Amino acid sequence: MYCDHCGTALVAGQMRCVRCGKEVVGPVYVRRNRVQEHVRLLGILWMAASALNVVAGLVLIAISNTLFRNHGIGPDWLRPFLTFIGCLVLLKAAAGFLAGWGLLQYETWGRLLALVVAFVALFNVPIGTALGIYTFWVLLPSQSDDEYQALAKAA
Repeated sequence: MYCDHCGTALVAGQMRCVRCGKEVVGPVYVRRNRVQEHVRLLGILWMAASALNVVAGLVLIAISNTLFRNHGIGPDWLRPFLTFIGCLVLLKAAAGFLAGWGLLQYETWGRLLALVVAFVALFNVPIGTALGIYTFWVLLPSQSDDEYQALAKAA
């Protein structure tokens, strides 16, 4: 349960909010907070997945600019196309790092960015798909928005 004035998590048996001092009316029941339990792990997983995407993007750019430029393999459009795809992968990695950092810091924009990046990651079978589904499970329900906003206020 949370304080209805400031959003701070309350402990069973607590008579006053430790942050704002408001008196707690009625008994305090401690319920499991899915967002609080999983958001740290989710932030770490987004940063790890983004590190893998950085490696993949850099390898793709390196291959396209060395193998296809120096050896003349493939059609002329292939090198700029692969470089463009590599840059998109690096952009996705940057968004994933930012989402992971936002989740770890309980930033108010972190939840929304993580949901957007999770949708894009669904197309990366199997790791991105699993991470996207896990992100949706933790952050998408309307109750999760309330829990995340309470955590962001408390941080």
